[in-house]
Amino acid sequence: MPRLVNRIATVGLLALLPACASMRTAKVKNTSKNFSTVVVDAGHGGKDSGAYRRYGPPEKMIALDVAQRLNSKLRESQLKTVMTRNSDVFIELNDRVAIENAQKNAIFVSIHFNDSRRRKIRGFETYYHSGVSFDLANQIQAKLMTIPNSANGGVHTANFRVLRNAACPAVLVECGYLSNRSEGNKTRDWEYRELLADRIAEAIVEQRFGSGVYRASTQVAAQPQPQVEPPSGGTGLAPATEHR
Repeated sequence: MPRLVNRIATVGLLALLPACASMRTAKVKNTSKNFSTVVVDAGHGGKDSGAYRRYGPPEKMIALDVAQRLNSKLRESQLKTVMTRNSDVFIELNDRVAIENAQKNAIFVSIHFNDSRRRKIRGFETYYHSGVSFDLANQIQAKLMTIPNSANGGVHTANFRVLRNAACPAVLVECGYLSNRSEGNKTRDWEYRELLADRIAEAIVEQRFGSGVYRASTQVAAQPQPQVEPPSGGTGLAPATEHR
């Protein structure tokens, strides 16, 4: 009898495995060419500072700044946007997934910066999970590589929760290494953060509407903006051009 019970239990467990797998990985709808909404995700936030800042500001702050600039550029290009956070708050990964999956006809783009104990490592990297996300990831990586003196960290698959559980095409962009002296110091410059947002926006807009459609903003700041952290503990980041 115990052997029979064990056998029945084993069969029941095997039957449940496919269901569990479907719960872990969302079924992805391919909206990579006809999306109307972009979910812009600024990595980390609040109690989660992100990458250890050796040279640049805290990852959570510059990720938010680039995300806000990206958000404005996409709005200017007539795309609807939804931001997972628009201030220095902590958002659980499952909540980020819920936000991206609540949107219809959307894609998801998460903004991050990298860190390594090997300080010479640098470069842009773009990650995806589902096959329908590859074109978007490749497009973003290619546009980032047009930035002068950039290093190509490549396009890679990853099992990050916000990618694995996304019901739409989803990518995560690592916009350089804060642990690298050159890349980390660049992130203090608002014009460089503007350039990062511009290249990512260009990739997204061209992914949706075709090559040559994107028009970069010609607006420039009227006054020089601070690039170094103030000793009071502020971020030292200039505000994004327009937050909608």
